[in-house]
Amino acid sequence: MSHTVMVTGADGFIGSHLTEELVRSGERVKAFCYYNSFNSCGWIDTLPPEIRAEIEVFMGDIRDPNGVRTAMAGQERVYHLAALIAIPFSYHSPDSYVDTNIKGTLNVLQAARDLGTRRLMITSTSEVYGTAQYVPIDEHHPYQGQSPYSATKIGADRLAESFYRSFDLPVSIVPPFNAYGPRQSARAVIPTIITQLLAGRTEIRLGNLAATRDFNYVKDTAAGFMAIADCEEAVGQEINIATGREISIGELADELIRQINPAARVICEEQRLRPAKSEVERLLGDATKLRQMTGWAPRYTFEEGLAETIEFLRRHLDSYKIDAYNL
Repeated sequence: MSHTVMVTGADGFIGSHLTEELVRSGERVKAFCYYNSFNSCGWIDTLPPEIRAEIEVFMGDIRDPNGVRTAMAGQERVYHLAALIAIPFSYHSPDSYVDTNIKGTLNVLQAARDLGTRRLMITSTSEVYGTAQYVPIDEHHPYQGQSPYSATKIGADRLAESFYRSFDLPVSIVPPFNAYGPRQSARAVIPTIITQLLAGRTEIRLGNLAATRDFNYVKDTAAGFMAIADCEEAVGQEINIATGREISIGELADELIRQINPAARVICEEQRLRPAKSEVERLLGDATKLRQMTGWAPRYTFEEGLAETIEFLRRHLDSYKIDAYNL
């Protein structure tokens, strides 16, 4: 049975993939995109014409409660992905993260409560856990606000929990570990490395090489969201989407250098380093809960996901500013 569904942040990286997969699965999809004077719907504009034709677009601002409520009317399911996500930018503009990530989420929660939304998925992040106090990181791991970004996501998640406990709102909190794949911005490490290599750079500029991450291909992340939305047992739960595989940034760079340009070498650039107490040194997720509840499992190996990402970036290299440090 198909549902009326809305994706906030549909114009972004994960949001556009989720929107595309929802259309392919037969859902009736509304894309909530950030209003701008260029009439741009972000990555939604690049979807295949037969997919794009099936999407209703609502241009708005997640910080505007009236627009959020108007957009959500009549939607049975809402996937809330709209957020400011760049950690370096959160260091010098934390107010904007509070307004977007906390108040924006509150707008979605209030509208869902008033409109009787049947299922609401609140997108969290593995950054809420901070650097691992134990591994693999399950849903009982303590929260640690190591950046203004992660602090606002912790606040938004706890608001969502309070609406479930206070008002029985059918919400699930979903922390995806490090998604990667086509359409990701150059502020993320995998596109940063690949675009520099594809542009012929032999000195690849990166930050902390020792930090480890649990990289999950974006189509598998989208499938995890959809599985959670279909699972009644997931209501009121916090559920990780992770692979359980850990790789350091240095190892990642070495593998991409091997695949694209073995003559390249890595340079650690100070401006790309986080403040010492803010750096998340280790992320390795536990998706046991998601697997047991839904049967979800990654369909893509890390190597397959990297190959698809490299091919996408090769075709769209002109869209990336190779020489800039992207916040």
